Amino acid sequence: MDPMPARYAIRIRGHLGATVLTAFPALESRRRGADTVLTGLLDRSALYGVLAEIEALGLELIEVRRL
Repeated sequence: MDPMPARYAIRIRGHLGATVLTAFPALESRRRGADTVLTGLLDRSALYGVLAEIEALGLELIEVRRL
């Protein structure tokens, strides 16, 4: 059983366009300097799914932070 969902901030190198952001419908995005930060409420399996999608898209993951 997954633990309770938690709010996460996921920083990705570069500015993601609208097309790429459709891969992350449950997350809000904002630009921070040269990077994009995705935030949202995720349980463990959803977090791993987002991380797998980041890898599949060839994006550079900089940081994952539980808020």
